[in-house]
This record gives sequence, structure tokens and C-alpha cells, in this order.
Amino acid sequence: MNEIELILITISGDDRPGVTAQLTEILARYEAKILDIGQADIHHLLSLGILFKTDSTRSGEIMKDLLFKSYELGVTIRFTPISIENYEQWVGRQGKSRWIITILGRQLTARHIALVSEEIAQQELNIDSIRRLTGRMPLSENEEPQSKSCVEFSVRGNPIDINAMRKRFMAISQSEEFDISLQEDNVFRRTRRLICFDMDSTLIETEVIDELADRAGVGKQVRAITESAMRGEIDFCESFTRRVALLKGLDESVMKEIAENLPITEGVERMMQVLKRAGYKTAILSGGFTYFGNYLRRRFGFDYVYANELEIVDGKLTGRYVGDIVDGKRKAELLRIIAQVENIDIAQTIAVGDGANDLPMLATAGLGIAFHAKPKVKQTARQSISTIGLDGVLYFLGFKDSFIQ
Repeated sequence: MNEIELILITISGDDRPGVTAQLTEILARYEAKILDIGQADIHHLLSLGILFKTDSTRSGEIMKDLLFKSYELGVTIRFTPISIENYEQWVGRQGKSRWIITILGRQLTARHIALVSEEIAQQELNIDSIRRLTGRMPLSENEEPQSKSCVEFSVRGNPIDINAMRKRFMAISQSEEFDISLQEDNVFRRTRRLICFDMDSTLIETEVIDELADRAGVGKQVRAITESAMRGEIDFCESFTRRVALLKGLDESVMKEIAENLPITEGVERMMQVLKRAGYKTAILSGGFTYFGNYLRRRFGFDYVYANELEIVDGKLTGRYVGDIVDGKRKAELLRIIAQVENIDIAQTIAVGDGANDLPMLATAGLGIAFHAKPKVKQTARQSISTIGLDGVLYFLGFKDSFIQ
């Protein structure tokens, strides 16, 4: 009976069409069984690995033909015998958890890569692959103001202490000023279908109630109530009611002027174009006002808007609101309701927000992202973006620039 041999071949050299096809054709000719295969291309340099099984009577001929073919193709080939025991150990590791670690910022450096890689090693995880999601960086030192850089690690294993790993990543990201996301690579991560956004200070770079208060001449009073709520002295519903009351008598036309001049957050248009093209359902869940949410819906194509309705009589704000207040608890409820309506598992949902009243929504979603958030929110949410625009969300979902330009 012929002995089974396992051989790993590694090929490197200038990439060109047909290299993989011609090498695997030789394996096919000898009826070799491929057990694993992986390929990467870095700046037109090929790195290809193939682990195959054959019997000892054919291995010599296979390696000879591969050697001649690699010389003809102008690539370097290396042969490494693999023991059955080594292979079985490798197969045993395939059942371990997979994780996706995404790092992004205006610019990533070797230090950033080293710090993240060091923590991966400390947690005894193995890096399976690394890929760049953003376009190629320019060589010029004059960095474009809207530039961004993102790299994604696929790692395997069970972390020694997942909580300690998250804390370490948070500390690194804050001290080095770049963002790190750690997600389990499961079926739900690959099938996200619903994404819900806060509006004020998330989709837009302002708080609309402050804009209205300034027009009504009560800006200082409204901000004082907001600060009191942030200190925990009053809850959101009470603070909302008191602030809206101060808007009494403001002309409805002011809302139109504010809406048409809203400062849109960097990356919103690009993000929405990609999400719509990819078939995502999108929603605005806001403690702000429906008038402005509907303006953004018309402009960018959101599927749902839930916010607070200001009461208007004879073209003037009455200082009251209509219906229930959309607070933190209500946002989480609405996320669940929309998911049910769309027949989407809650694990396939995403929520993005910046404030404390977004925390219930962020905790409920399968993926909660704190965006340019207050310190308390960043510490509570598992994922955060603080260094680039809202289109950074796309990289946490695994989108690559070359697919979404």
C-alpha cells in the first residue's frame, strides 16, 4: 500500500494571469487532493500557498513538474513536507472562534500595526490574514484633509481574556488617536441588514434644539437644562419637555431655514449611497424632531424616521409636542419593532449614536457603534469611531474602497 504524503508548496514572484491555473493543472493531472489554499497579492507580488495530498509514488513527479513550470513562469517555489500529526493539529484549530479586528484613522502607522499585533499575540490568537480596506495611500507628505486608512485583521483562537483585550484596545485607540473594532466573525456579522442612526451630532454636526433655541432667543436657558440633564439631575423626558416649552411662539418658517442649512456629518452621503446599493434598510431614531428627520430622509433616502413631533398652531410653535417622547428606551423599542417588521434577526442590526440616550439602542443592536461620542458612551459601547467620518461604519461592515467607490 502506498504511503500518503502531505506537501505544502509556497510560490512567490511577480504576479501575472495564469500562474495559479498552470500550477494547479499539474496537481489535477496527478489527481492530487488540495487540502488548503491561500493567495495574496501585494503591489503585484504574488504569495501563493497550496497544501496537497498525494501518494508517495507520485510526489516526486509532481514536484519535478512544478519546479520546471515555476522556472518557466519566473516564480520561486518551495516544498515543505507536512506530517499527518501536524495536519491533524491544524484541523483541530479550525473549530476555534474567529475574530475581525478593524483599525482605522486618518493615517495608520507601523506603530499602530505593532501595538495591535502585540495584543493579538498576548491573547494567544493567530493572525490568518490582513487586508487593506482603503485605497492606496499617496506618497506625498501633504496629507489630504479627508484621507482615511483602514486595515482589517482576521484572527483565530479563543482570547485569554476578552474583556482585558477590549480595554487594552480602548486604551491604545485613545492614546494613539485611531479607532479599533473587535467583532466575532460569525454568520450575523456577514449578513447585517438594518442600520439605525441617531440624528443630532451623528448624522448632523449640531443639536437642532439648540439651533431653534438660538432663533427663539433662549439659547442659554435651553443649554442650561441640557447640562443639568447630562449631570443626571433631571431625566431626558423632563429636560425635553422644559426645553420645548421655551420654544413657544417661534415661527414655523425658521424650521425650514435651519433644515436647509444643516451641517451634514462627513461621510453621510457616501455611506448612504453604499448602504442603499447593498440593500440595507436604514432608519433615523432621534430624540430630535421629525421635521428635520424627514428632511434628511428625502435628501438621503432613509427608509424610516422616528423622532418627536412639535405642535404647530397658526404657523407658530406652541411649546408642546405631539405623541410620546422618543427617549433612549423608545429608541431601543423602535429598533426591535423595525427589525420585526422587516423580518430581520436582532443580531443582524446595527445602531450608531453619540449620546447617553443612545446607549439602550447600541446595547440592543447586534453591532452598536459610538460615533464621536461622549466618554461615558465610548466606554460602554463595544465599538467606536472617533477619528474619521460616518462612512467609517462601512469598514466595520467589511466594505472595501475598491468595491464602493
